[in-house]
Amino acid sequence: MARIAVIGAGLGSMAAAARLAVAGHRVAVYERTDTYGGALRRLEREGFAFDTGPGLLPLPAVYRDLFLKTGKEPLEARVELVQVDPSSHHVFADGTRVPLPNASRAGVVSALDAALGPAAANRWGDFLVRARETWDRTRRPLLEEPLWPDWQVLAGREPYPAVPHRKLLRTRTAGTLSEVAAWELRDPRLASLLEGYALEHGLDPRSTPASAAVLPYMEHAFGTWYVRGGMRELARAVYERCLARRVEFHFGAEVTGVLEKDGRVAGVEFTGGASPDPGSGSGGGSGSGAVAEADHVIAGVMPGVLDRLTRGTRVRGEGEVVGRFGTASRLTVLLALRGGRPEGTPHRTVVHTLDREAELESLFGSPAGLPAHPTVTVLRPDDPALVPDADHEAVTLTSAVPAGSAGPGLDEHARNMITAAERAVPGLRGRLLHSEVRTPDDIAEATGAEGGAVPVPALAAAGGRLLHPSNSTGIPGLLTVGGWSHPGGGLPHAGMSGALVAGLIVEGPEFRGSQ
Repeated sequence: MARIAVIGAGLGSMAAAARLAVAGHRVAVYERTDTYGGALRRLEREGFAFDTGPGLLPLPAVYRDLFLKTGKEPLEARVELVQVDPSSHHVFADGTRVPLPNASRAGVVSALDAALGPAAANRWGDFLVRARETWDRTRRPLLEEPLWPDWQVLAGREPYPAVPHRKLLRTRTAGTLSEVAAWELRDPRLASLLEGYALEHGLDPRSTPASAAVLPYMEHAFGTWYVRGGMRELARAVYERCLARRVEFHFGAEVTGVLEKDGRVAGVEFTGGASPDPGSGSGGGSGSGAVAEADHVIAGVMPGVLDRLTRGTRVRGEGEVVGRFGTASRLTVLLALRGGRPEGTPHRTVVHTLDREAELESLFGSPAGLPAHPTVTVLRPDDPALVPDADHEAVTLTSAVPAGSAGPGLDEHARNMITAAERAVPGLRGRLLHSEVRTPDDIAEATGAEGGAVPVPALAAAGGRLLHPSNSTGIPGLLTVGGWSHPGGGLPHAGMSGALVAGLIVEGPEFRGSQ
């Protein structure tokens, strides 16, 4: 039985902790805040409740597998999963509205046919065939296996089978998502639809590799789900599964250093938090400088934070993927409305910007700023648990903003988001009772990410720019988990990272992922 210290109580960290506890190891989690869940937080006010982090769950199979592998009780016994249908409703700049059904490629093509015409629908359908090929080529190395030592093979050749495009006597193939949109889809509404999948993750579609075609493919193929009571309920379920497997949690315990001895990890030093149990081999108490000895340390933190915790010891080898700090965050506006949610209202509506080029230049230009006409995702859950009664509605708006955004400009941006949302919720301002704005600073406080940056999912090609550091490190016994390590950001990816880290500890460095 090994002693394992986990830094942070995000979803990836807890997924690893539960799996390792079931394998017979003694696991203790050290979380600097007073609660679990990382970005999955909830705000409650005057009978309203809101998710302040991710509002929907793609690929629920990841968490079904976690619960299957860590006990007899399935995920659905702990939370109620609701398939969101339509998966998304889109409002484009010209006023065109398209509802896209959940987990149905044929249904999506049919919906686009009705709204945009058969030519546009067929082009999207053909694109999804190529996106599926990209998924088949990259699924295992990017999601289900530890990052290969020869990760450079994922950094080079673009796995998306682009269609040759002839222009000015030259034949070219799309290398970015924007080029796929312009050369293969050839409709400004389809371009907004495709580029929106990059923008949702804070990526610039003009430089995002074409392999990001897997993002819409995953949604169309596997569907989108909501957890009744709010996504915080998923974090609660995973936390309770950890407790049932006797994982120890120390809240208010900030890890200040990773300890080494004889060339391998030896434990963590932390301040605050409850004292570890007597006999655990841990010293100190709840004051400053407490020490918890460990055979393995799992860090669910950004690469820069991990560098500080290891106090100058090189964590990554020469030439190894080291990842990059995120450049984008999110602004979230929480709206409490009088009047009930109308029957048939879509759960998720994406209101696309009125000026796509201006939005991208504002967000990703130099210097980065806030667009006057942002793309806004409007979430309107049909969930009585979120409202005081049936005569009220809880609505959440999100948009991408540069990491580190602060100051009065965010208030104006929140107003612009509400203006955009009125294209999906007529009369919104007249129904408004009160609102709350969650900024990048709030994300930074909850997750510890510098500037409130939000990690992106790992993507192939682009010189490895969108790969993340491997879960194993150059320090024996030290591993990384969560959105800032392989396979990157997003709730499914966090759960996958937990499975990979547990496999590397239980089976050793030869572990190659689930079969």
